[in-house]
Amino acid sequence: MGLELEFEKPVIELKKKIEELREITEHANVDLQSEVETLEARLKNLEDEIYLNLKPWDRVQIARHPERPTTLDYVRFLFEGFFECHGDRSFGDDEAIVGGVAKYKGFPVTIIGHQRGKDTKENIRRNFGMPHPEGYRKALRLMKQAEKFNRPIICFIDTKGAYPGKAAEERGQSEAIARNLFEMAGLTVPIVSIVIGEGGSGGALALGVGNHILMLENSTYSVISPEGAAALLWKDATLAKRAAETMKITAPDLQELNIIDAIIPEVKGGAHKDVAGQAERIDQAIQRSLQQLNDLSKQELVQHRYEKYRQIGSIAFS
Repeated sequence: MGLELEFEKPVIELKKKIEELREITEHANVDLQSEVETLEARLKNLEDEIYLNLKPWDRVQIARHPERPTTLDYVRFLFEGFFECHGDRSFGDDEAIVGGVAKYKGFPVTIIGHQRGKDTKENIRRNFGMPHPEGYRKALRLMKQAEKFNRPIICFIDTKGAYPGKAAEERGQSEAIARNLFEMAGLTVPIVSIVIGEGGSGGALALGVGNHILMLENSTYSVISPEGAAALLWKDATLAKRAAETMKITAPDLQELNIIDAIIPEVKGGAHKDVAGQAERIDQAIQRSLQQLNDLSKQELVQHRYEKYRQIGSIAFS
């Protein structure tokens, strides 16, 4: 069944009971089909009750699930002929960000996304999806290339945040993020950014200045992690669950606040339950966004992005 989360325990226990009854029916020649059907109906109701009423902390756990699909998982389902590009032409390559050129519905696009690992070895290689400045400079190089050749840009956001280590700071981490924000605001091609897991702090924003910002239903997007917020506010990181409920970091909250443009529904239980099915839902959302944005001129795309961010939030003057 894979790694299950705390709030899913009642579902798992009921599934085990159903499997036990099926084994008895198969091996002991006892007809328990009616009991199985009763439990299956109860299971459906229980899943609906749990998955349709997720709390913010439940969504945080799903967003962090080790088996949650990554950028490259979706690339395999959504695009053809992906050619990955490496290096920032200044320092080196950063495998915490992947990027390159592919075809989407027969048209060339540029794809850029955070990339974490699925096991310890890969996570170390990918630095747990936390980019160094060269990762952001690689992303910007690919964005400028996309602008030169008039290719739409599709970004996948999935990071706890930019890497905060000494070496990253020495190589200009803050400047690299700020430069991406500045340059993305003025790009003359469509930009669609999709939060597929955790979207943490400036590390996420560096790929998030888009015409359309989309979020998977169980993703999070925030200036700081719930643990970090709890440590700052209450001097106790164990109060992360409480922080998650007050921070407004889930997709429904952010859509209500006009931070994001649309929510992409997830398959029941989270994207990791059915990667192919989830990719189909992302595919539909990308199509809708590009159909709207491709009709805009270069100047209109920049103005659209400008107005989008001007309208976020409100300022009260006394």
